[in-house]
Amino acid sequence: MILARVIGNVVSSVQHPVYDGRTLLLCQPVQGDGSTPRLRAFIAVDSVQAGEGDLVLCAREGNAARQVLGSSEDPFHSVVLGIVDEVRIPD
Repeated sequence: MILARVIGNVVSSVQHPVYDGRTLLLCQPVQGDGSTPRLRAFIAVDSVQAGEGDLVLCAREGNAARQVLGSSEDPFHSVVLGIVDEVRIPD
């Protein structure tokens, strides 16, 4: 699982039919502090009604994404699994 910040959404006029009606979010992986960016941003299907600025938990593996979205054959790779309220790192 990946901790990420939603930095935007993706709008597509031509897409695979399984994406019709689904929200696509641009997610920037972050360090445990929730603000320091790491790695490249990626696109994920929203399953929890997250929005720009939200700290989210993502799965970035096709099988996990397809299971969460209830589809065993469709071309999903990344999915937003939850909105993170708080991250606590012990001293």
